[in-house]
Amino acid sequence: MGRDAVNKKVLVAMSGGIDSSIACYLLKKKGYQCIGATIKTRPEEECGRARSVAHKLGVPHYVFDFSREFNKVIKEYFIREYENGRTPNPCVYCNSEIKFGLLLKKAKQLGCRFVSSGHYARNDKAFSLKKGKDKNKDQSYFLFNLTKAQLKHILFPIGNMTKEKVKETAKKIGLKSYNRQSSRDVCFKKEIRKAASGNMIFNDGRVLGKHKGISHYTIGQRKGLGIAYTEPLYVTKIDSVKNAVYIGTKSDTYKKILIADKINWISGVMPLKPFRVKARIRYGTKEAAALITPISKKGVLVEFDKAQASPTPGQAIVFYGGDEVLGGGWIRGIKIGSGGLSCGQHKSIMPVY
Repeated sequence: MGRDAVNKKVLVAMSGGIDSSIACYLLKKKGYQCIGATIKTRPEEECGRARSVAHKLGVPHYVFDFSREFNKVIKEYFIREYENGRTPNPCVYCNSEIKFGLLLKKAKQLGCRFVSSGHYARNDKAFSLKKGKDKNKDQSYFLFNLTKAQLKHILFPIGNMTKEKVKETAKKIGLKSYNRQSSRDVCFKKEIRKAASGNMIFNDGRVLGKHKGISHYTIGQRKGLGIAYTEPLYVTKIDSVKNAVYIGTKSDTYKKILIADKINWISGVMPLKPFRVKARIRYGTKEAAALITPISKKGVLVEFDKAQASPTPGQAIVFYGGDEVLGGGWIRGIKIGSGGLSCGQHKSIMPVY
């Protein structure tokens, strides 16, 4: 975290929870001039808890109403992805566009050189992004879309701490929230427009029933299918052009090859030759060994050594070299059996590189 900087003024994103609160506490303790900032994603959102923590820590506090920008950048993307048969990951977009996009602009307006958050991730002097020390809380997956230009102005004070250490520190300084469960609230409810019903098709082509609209389903989903079968069934593919949901058994969900696009390489250097990495296809899953083959400036083909359960179009895939986040992108195509690629839509919407 330590940066030798003449200007040590930092805008700290504060939710009122212990992670962002301790981030602010640690920065102030190290001599940074802190300003608390709370982002409102809904106009009616309350910010009293964050304001109370900022007051206790003796730092000024601002509230920024980004609800309009949030709805435009995040909400529309969220709904559009579901309607196109993909499963979105709004947290990644929010981090790059809102928390470290708009908030960084506000920081500069206030004369702050840095923005800080309570993410469990690390940022070294070379402005590389690395995993948080606490492997159970590591949030580097959600930050892969950041650039070196952004990382130069971002501080992650709790990246070298475990969650338990953060709780101990909060208790020590008298924060009432030290033992509160981590918030699992989403920034907005999953809003789905009324969608047409369509066929639910087994992988062998048999129509086994009707779905209630493709927006209600995601790859790997088991519950809520409403179809009796000799063994558990899972969603294996969603085709928005045919308005069809494909289902199969557990073994049908495992895939080895996918295409990802809109790749962000944090170093800013695009690899030109195939290379090996560890890749994670969703938050909460383990990284797996894979071969990355660049196929364009912003696209790669990913071939895993071992098949992965339910890689999902619309989700982020993140590439690691040890503890360092090399970059990542968005899953767009999944290889189905010996045939082509499933992209959530007809293959005509495959990225044109």
